[in-house]
Amino acid sequence: LGWKVRAAVRAGQWTVVAATIEAMKPAQQAEPIWRYWLGRAYQQQGQTEAALALWRPIAGSQGFYEQLALDQLGLPVQTPSPPLPLSPSEKQAAAHNPGFKRALQAIEWDLRSEGVKEWNYTAFLHTPGGMSERELLAAAELACEFEVWDRCINTSARTRHEINHVQRFPTPFASQVVRHANRIGLNPAYVYGLIRQESRFVYDARSHVGASGLMQVMPATAKWTAKKIGLNGFDPKQLNDSETNIVIGTAYLKLVLDDFEGSMPMAAAAYNAGPSRPRQWRNGPTLEAAIWIENIPFTETRTYVKNVLANTTNYAAQLTGQAQRIGQFLKPIGPRTQTAQALDTDLP
Repeated sequence: LGWKVRAAVRAGQWTVVAATIEAMKPAQQAEPIWRYWLGRAYQQQGQTEAALALWRPIAGSQGFYEQLALDQLGLPVQTPSPPLPLSPSEKQAAAHNPGFKRALQAIEWDLRSEGVKEWNYTAFLHTPGGMSERELLAAAELACEFEVWDRCINTSARTRHEINHVQRFPTPFASQVVRHANRIGLNPAYVYGLIRQESRFVYDARSHVGASGLMQVMPATAKWTAKKIGLNGFDPKQLNDSETNIVIGTAYLKLVLDDFEGSMPMAAAAYNAGPSRPRQWRNGPTLEAAIWIENIPFTETRTYVKNVLANTTNYAAQLTGQAQRIGQFLKPIGPRTQTAQALDTDLP
């Protein structure tokens, strides 16, 4: 049913979209993705109030379709007000928690997998029902202080009422990210949105396919990029150095973005799945970006692109101090234009 909806949305068959989503089980219908598209179908059929009733409960800054619903309501993404500051006793309780102490020690000893398991057990399982929101915020702050950014983000993201945006969207390596992004004409919010999705700011992260560092660059891609930008003496072992990884990663992202005429969704898809695939996926009718994204055939890449763009919108609001709309990053997508720069056939 999900793929039937995607195909119908792509074809502009809004009656089919509505009928198919209405045929889903209630739990599936309740997911933000299908509430959003059902609202769009109702909107196309002139049922504006029914559409608004679907979008209002999900509208927010936390995810791709939540932000799209917010956009449909004419509202921007804003950095929420921070919760009340943690008290000294709340901070001390987290700092003295034996489970968190064991987890942080294990991570310091390069036993990251064991440390993450210990942390997650302590935060989410040891106490029936998990820790309270204030306890989670205190734990997240502890992780941030120790620069264990993935635990900071994931722990803070568990709260539902007390939202600490800075914990959820931290900006480590700020001088490096902003400097290198601005130097080559990249939006720093886009770089941060990608890093948060790629590595959760774990500088020595390594994927199962061999991608390394903050921006999860493959060694072969890194070598090609280093040669392209004139970075002499580069060795793939340097990818775990944050400065080098950001230089290589931002340079490659900029080359990809330029090759896709500034389309953030296509560039993110290329960063995840390689440039040849989105070059094929863009062929056909010109589509609004959300429809194109929803029809990406790889689940991993489809989810990746949505998360990068939702992250980017949140980071843009935080870095600029101004309200943002996800729609500004979603230009229509279609076949390559005749006025576009020549295709970079060497782009790995």
